[in-house]
Amino acid sequence: MMQLSHIRRFFLAGGWLFLNLCSPAYSADNPETRHEWAKATFAGGCFWCMEPPFIQLPGVISVTSGYTGGHQESPTYKQVSAGGTGHAEAVEIVYDPTQISYARLLDIFWHNIDPLDANGQFCDKGPQYRSAIFYHSDEQRRLAEESKQMLKNRFQQPVVTAIVPAPVFYSAENYHQHYYQKNPVRYKYYRYSCGRDQRLEELWGVSK
Repeated sequence: MMQLSHIRRFFLAGGWLFLNLCSPAYSADNPETRHEWAKATFAGGCFWCMEPPFIQLPGVISVTSGYTGGHQESPTYKQVSAGGTGHAEAVEIVYDPTQISYARLLDIFWHNIDPLDANGQFCDKGPQYRSAIFYHSDEQRRLAEESKQMLKNRFQQPVVTAIVPAPVFYSAENYHQHYYQKNPVRYKYYRYSCGRDQRLEELWGVSK
């Protein structure tokens, strides 16, 4: 059974001390615009690192870290990180499609993952850290498959990111939400130690 990387375990040990330093920057509670909103769900390894690329984008209402794609109901972080639930760490994005397109979200997603790694993402290995696009409609599936096909022309290796229907999404524990804001020093050091930005620069050049 795959285990949580030692780097990430180190930073989690201190995470409980900072639970109330920051509140989420965005809310999804406006009933007047809710009917126009859509969801996008992406898995790209550590969900701490998948929130920042999306949350400041105009048109993005909220970004929630959580678990999806597995067989266990209401999983805990300990269970998912141990690798036995079938779930992947993921982010669920609520967005206004009149302000930002799903194609734009896909572009941001691809430029923040390693689509060639079948064993996880960066220093975090195991199926719980796999990359995946969980589509919510036929249109999202079509756009995801088209974008994946375009990447096959860029790389010499197979693009292994899965494109699958979105199942139930379980929000992660509160201390994981907006971890990069609550624990900025620990987050930055973890991200550097994991080699994420170094690998992204190898793959994509300047990050988006």
